[in-house]
Amino acid sequence: MRLGQAVKYTLSLRGRLSLLFSALFVTVVILGSASAWSLRHSNEVSTDVRDRWLPNVRLLGDLNNFTSDYRTAEANCLLAANDAELASRLQDIPILDRAVRRARHDYEQIPHGAEESAFYREFGATWTEYESIAGEVTALAAAGHTARAASIYRSRSRLTYDAASDLLGRLTDYNVSLADRASQRSAAAYAQARWLMGAALFLAGLMLVAVIAMVRRQISLPLQDLGRAMHQLAANNTAIAIGHTRRRDEIGEMARAVVVFRANAIELTHSQRGLARQATMLEEKLAHEQSVTEMQRNFVSVITHEFRTPLTQIDAQAQRLVNLRDRIQPGDIGDRAGRIRTAVARIVRMIDQLVDTARLMDGDPDLFFHPCAMDLSGVLREVCRVQRDISPNARIEEEYDADVLPIFGDAKLLFQGFGNLLSNAIKYSPADAPVALRVRRSGGTIAVTVEDSGIGIPAKDQEHVFSRYYRGGNATGFVGTGIGLFLLAMVVRLHGGQIAVDSEEGKGSRFTVTLTEHPAAIAA
Repeated sequence: MRLGQAVKYTLSLRGRLSLLFSALFVTVVILGSASAWSLRHSNEVSTDVRDRWLPNVRLLGDLNNFTSDYRTAEANCLLAANDAELASRLQDIPILDRAVRRARHDYEQIPHGAEESAFYREFGATWTEYESIAGEVTALAAAGHTARAASIYRSRSRLTYDAASDLLGRLTDYNVSLADRASQRSAAAYAQARWLMGAALFLAGLMLVAVIAMVRRQISLPLQDLGRAMHQLAANNTAIAIGHTRRRDEIGEMARAVVVFRANAIELTHSQRGLARQATMLEEKLAHEQSVTEMQRNFVSVITHEFRTPLTQIDAQAQRLVNLRDRIQPGDIGDRAGRIRTAVARIVRMIDQLVDTARLMDGDPDLFFHPCAMDLSGVLREVCRVQRDISPNARIEEEYDADVLPIFGDAKLLFQGFGNLLSNAIKYSPADAPVALRVRRSGGTIAVTVEDSGIGIPAKDQEHVFSRYYRGGNATGFVGTGIGLFLLAMVVRLHGGQIAVDSEEGKGSRFTVTLTEHPAAIAA
């Protein structure tokens, strides 16, 4: 009665496996949820840094630059040598005023704390007062009262501007300190998320090892023992020991069934020995024994078939575990690390391009276009220098027909656009092939040509080469996003220029960007 009660209330093998896998599932869900929460927290902190503090610091930097330029423009009005020069310099005041207002408007759209808002309101009031005084100075200068204007410039105007500048500096320092703290929180959140995910993977691995060990010890090995015993019994070898009969689960039931099978085999043997003494019953007993033997064989066949599939699967999983051991050679680590770092550098550059391109494509491009009188040759030379640093083996040839290339443009956008163009020429050219950058200045225009001898562009793709995310049919083996030339075309359009392509597949490409010359940039 006690044995029957033990068998009745002992948890079955299926129940134990279900419980173990349920525990594994619950553990994975809990650890996954904790990791997801940690990643979400890290993302929230990073988003706060990206969407609040970085724009804050950038806009305050713009305000510092614009207010400083405003003060300089005020001084330039006093230093004008004649009326024409004064009129020209007075035109800078409204432009800078709009720039300051735009930066302030953008800054005000970002949520701020009470202390930061108090700093900003005090700065706004002081700056408004300064603008009023600066307007008085410029009005007096325009009216010819230079001495009185200079007196106000050195006294009230200077004091008010210094006060506004000091408040803006304090506001900037305050934002920088808060941004630094937010960055530290982001780093801490990321470290916590990484630790939680590592712990989750470690615990999940332990659970998996425990499951595999339990399956092997509780199922795989006992089934192999029973299978061998059954094969021995099928060969009429009854002098074998049957294990696992004390287990009170499905495996124990199978083991006890094999014991019965062995007893039947032994009985069959005894029966066969008695057949010689019982000739009259030989025919009947022989038929009976044949029937029993057939039943035994069918039983062995069924059992062997039923267990062959799980045993094969277990063996296959064991082979996978053996084959997944670490195969990397120590000498390959440096080379692979170098390749990884190169790939990371390309990705970082690609991300930077995507971020800048997204700002231009998803917003109003004119908001990011800040042209001024400049020398294009300096931008082009810097582009070549950076590309040489990125691709040390590249052969970049430069040719300028003038030392100064005056234009009215945005140096940052031009640098990115020509950088994309030169980077493409290097990427799609053989390692030892030269890439030429030539500049021609004539008839009030400046033509910049980038020529390579790379894979070229198929004729059917040339009309789409400046489309967003479009890549040529022969560029599938090269890393790229399809936005470099699109961004170049947008930059050229913002500068009122033109771009043309001349290419032949397998022989190379030549891109020509034509911009309008701006002679006033020479004096600047």
